[in-house]
Amino acid sequence: MNEAPGAPIEVVRHPRARRARLSVDPATGRVRLTLPTRAALHPALAWAESKRDWIDAQRERLPEARPFTPGAIIPFGGAELRIVWEEKAGRGPVRDGDLLRCGGPIEGVPARVARWLRREALAVLAQETQRYATRAGVTVAQVTIGDPRGRWGSCTGGGAIRYSWRLILAPGFVLRATVAHEVAHRLHMDHSPAFHAAVARLLESDPAPARAWLRAHGASLHWYGRASGS
Repeated sequence: MNEAPGAPIEVVRHPRARRARLSVDPATGRVRLTLPTRAALHPALAWAESKRDWIDAQRERLPEARPFTPGAIIPFGGAELRIVWEEKAGRGPVRDGDLLRCGGPIEGVPARVARWLRREALAVLAQETQRYATRAGVTVAQVTIGDPRGRWGSCTGGGAIRYSWRLILAPGFVLRATVAHEVAHRLHMDHSPAFHAAVARLLESDPAPARAWLRAHGASLHWYGRASGS
């Protein structure tokens, strides 16, 4: 992957690409030009540059960055928390109803809030994973979290499950459906009809609304914690 000279357009060669494709990542705002392996670079870049109006229009529709600064409101499991900074409070964030109280140096608040959210996400996701694994009669070797852009969860053949920590920002039914999806891979390492039936059985409801919510709102979760202008 490389950047086109003088322009914020990433050029990616992909062996399965059939033609030039221009896209704007809704999770990051990055502009990407995907090309077949042997496609000529300069004509493709000229074509991409001719689409500047389209690029600008797509970027204008992106969500605003929502840094974890005092006064900011962040979604949390279907609720909302407002970050409150109190100079004499302890450094570690503490939830108090719909407030997230945080002390220590004010410039460190965003990092401390991000760490708190990650810890909460890991705790909730590990607990929900164990609950669904027990229901499915399977074992899970490990539960970890990360911050991937392209997926909300993954399950290895060895039983290790990894989630996006940003699921803690989504409503509870979305988080639970994602957990049920990954645990169901311990029964079926594919996306066959039997797999989808297992997801619905574990969840005890239709997972379609959760999938629809992620399609409509998932990209916006990646803008929480980002500094304005980044």
